[in-house]
Amino acid sequence: MIHEAKPGVPKYESIAFDEKRSQYCLLIPVLNEHTRIEKELWRAKGHGIDRVCDIIVCDGASTDGCAEPETLRALGVNALLILRGPGRQGAQLRMGFSFALARGYAGFVTIDGNNKDSIEDVPRFLEKLAGGYDFIQGSRFVRGGKAVNTPLGRYLAVRLIHAPIISHTAGQRFTDTTNAYRAYSRRYLEHPDVQPLRDVFVSYELLAYLSVRASQLGMRACEIPVTRAYPKRGKAPTKIRSLRGHAELIHILFENMQGRYRP
Repeated sequence: MIHEAKPGVPKYESIAFDEKRSQYCLLIPVLNEHTRIEKELWRAKGHGIDRVCDIIVCDGASTDGCAEPETLRALGVNALLILRGPGRQGAQLRMGFSFALARGYAGFVTIDGNNKDSIEDVPRFLEKLAGGYDFIQGSRFVRGGKAVNTPLGRYLAVRLIHAPIISHTAGQRFTDTTNAYRAYSRRYLEHPDVQPLRDVFVSYELLAYLSVRASQLGMRACEIPVTRAYPKRGKAPTKIRSLRGHAELIHILFENMQGRYRP
C-alpha cells in the first residue's frame, strides 16, 4: 500500500505481513544493514520478542537486499515500511510513528537495525511502559548495563559532550543519549506540545528532541540497563563517520537546547 506524503509524514509504502496483534510495537529503522538486521531478527525470534510486541521494520529504501520481504516475514516481522520520499533517520521514524499511531499501539520501542543492541531486553521497556512511564532511555552506562568494545572516541563524545548537553536541556540526568534504543508512550507522542510528525525532523533532530521533551513537560522518564556491543574488529556499524556528520550532530544539540524544535 502506498501512503502519499502529508504534512510531517513522507511518502512511503507499507507491506503488512499480519494484522495488529499487540498493544506495543518495536520500530527498527534500517538502511543497507547487510546481514546485521537478519542476525538481529534471529536473536529477537529466539527470545520470543515477536510474541510480546509487533515488529515493524522501517526501511530507508535499502539497495543491498537487507529488507527483502519474504526474509523479514519468516523472521517474525509484522510489517515492512519503505521510505519513498526524501529524508534520513528522522523521516524513517516519522514514517514508523505515523503508521504505528494509526494502528492504535499504546507504546513504541525503537532500536537500531545493526545488531549492536540487546534486543532481548525489549520486555524491560514494555514493563516500564505498562508501569506508566512516557520516555524510557536504554543505557549501557547505568548499573546492569554493558558497554562492549565501545570506540574510545564514541565513549568520550557521549560521556563528555552529548549526555551533559541533553541532560542540561531536559532538566534530568541521562547517561547514554546517542542510544536509539528507547521507548515512548502514546500519551507522549500525542501530547499537543510534542508533535513529532513535523518536516523539521530530517536526520538526528527527532532523537535529540524526544530525549528532552518528556522531562521538560513533567512527564515520567527514566533509564534502564541495556547492552550495546561493537564488533572487535573492522568498522563500527554507524551512520555517523565524517567530521561533517559529527558537526551536524553538535549543531542539532545546540539547536535543541535553544528550543528550536518545539512546536
